[in-house]
Amino acid sequence: MSTPDFSNGTLAVRGGEERPLALGAAQVPIFQSAAFAYPDIEAWQAAALGNAAGDIYSRNSNPTVTVFEEKVRLLERAEAATSFASGMAAISNTLFTLLRPGDRAVSVTDTYGGTSKLFLKFLPNMDIKVDLVDTGDHAGLDAAIAQGCKVVYLETPTNPTLKIIDLRRAIVAAKRVGATTIVDNTFATPINQLPISLGADLVVHSATKFLGGHDDAMGGILAGRSELVSKVHHYREINGACLSAMSAYLLLRGLKTIELRVARQNATALSMARYLRAHPAVESVFYPGLETHRDHSIAAMQMTGFGGVLSFAVKGNVDASTRFLNALRLAQRAASLGSVNTLAGPPRTTSHVECSVEERAKLGIPESLVRYSCGIENFDDLRADVDQALKHV
Repeated sequence: MSTPDFSNGTLAVRGGEERPLALGAAQVPIFQSAAFAYPDIEAWQAAALGNAAGDIYSRNSNPTVTVFEEKVRLLERAEAATSFASGMAAISNTLFTLLRPGDRAVSVTDTYGGTSKLFLKFLPNMDIKVDLVDTGDHAGLDAAIAQGCKVVYLETPTNPTLKIIDLRRAIVAAKRVGATTIVDNTFATPINQLPISLGADLVVHSATKFLGGHDDAMGGILAGRSELVSKVHHYREINGACLSAMSAYLLLRGLKTIELRVARQNATALSMARYLRAHPAVESVFYPGLETHRDHSIAAMQMTGFGGVLSFAVKGNVDASTRFLNALRLAQRAASLGSVNTLAGPPRTTSHVECSVEERAKLGIPESLVRYSCGIENFDDLRADVDQALKHV
C-alpha cells in the first residue's frame, strides 16, 4: 500500500500501516519516547546519517508520527509529507523555508486569520513583499502572479467566507513564472479535493480540524513534492515545531473514519445552507454547494463534495448574531471546526480573532457573520436548534 492503489476510504484506514507493527499490535502504538537506543555506535551512526532505517530523536522523527505522515501522503497523492505541532506551524514553517528577504509572494485576501497575520505583518517585517488579491478576482490574481513571484499561496474554500479559487487557473499562472504553489486544503480535506492532482506543488492542513475530527489533538501537515518537503522538514527539525507521538496517535485514530465523517458533514452542511437560505431571519448564506453561490461552477469542477462548513449573516447587527449564538443549545460555541461536534462562532472570536475590526473589514468579513461547522449529529436536531435560536434574532 505504499502507492495509492486504493480509494481514499481504504487508505484512511490502512494506508501507511503495511509494515509489521511492534509486538504484533493491530493498531499503531504510541512510541512515547524522546530518544531511541541502538546496540552499538556503528548502527546508531548509520541511522543518524540516513544510511539505515531508524529513529534517533523524536524532534526529528518518531515511528507513530511517521505512520501519520505516510497516511496523509497517500490520501493527498503526494511524494512526501512532514508533520508539525499545529496547522499554523505547518504554514509558517513552509513559508519561512521557501521565502527569503527580497522575495515576493502572492495570495488572496480571504485566508485564515493567522495566515493573514503572516502576510500582513511577519513576512513584511522580514523584507518579503506580499501582494494580496481580492479572492474573487481571478484575472487580478493571474496578473499579480505574472509580475513574478516565488510563492503563490491559495486557500479554497476560504475561511470563513467560503469563497472558491480556480486552482487549475492559478496553478497554470504560477507555473509560467516558476513559482511554488501552496494550497491550504483544510476546509476541503483530501476526501473532497486533491490540489496536487490539479498541479499544486504543496498542500497544507491544520490536522486539528477534519483530519483528526474529534477536537482532541492539535497538529499540522505538509504534503507534496519531495524536494520541497525535505527542505521544510529540515527547517522544522531545527525550529522544533514537531508533532508529538500522542497527538499523532489521536490524529491517526481520527483519520480512520474521515471518509464517513466528511460524507455526513457534506450532506448536513448542504441541507443546512438550503434551510438557512430560505429563512426570513437570515440575510445571506455562504456555501459553495448552493447553486446560487458565485463560485459554485468552479467548486463543482474541482471538488467532489463541498465541505462541512458554511457561514451566514443574520439580519440585524452584531448584537443579533450574538443573541443567536447564545441561544444555540446543541451547537457548541467554540473556536475550532471539522469536529464530530457541531461548532459555531463569529470570526471575531474564531478564525480572525487575531485581527482588528479594521483588518477584518479590509478582508471583507462582517462582524455579524456566523461560521457554522457541521458535526455528525442528526440534521433534524441541528435544524431545530438553529430554528429556535433564530427566533431570538
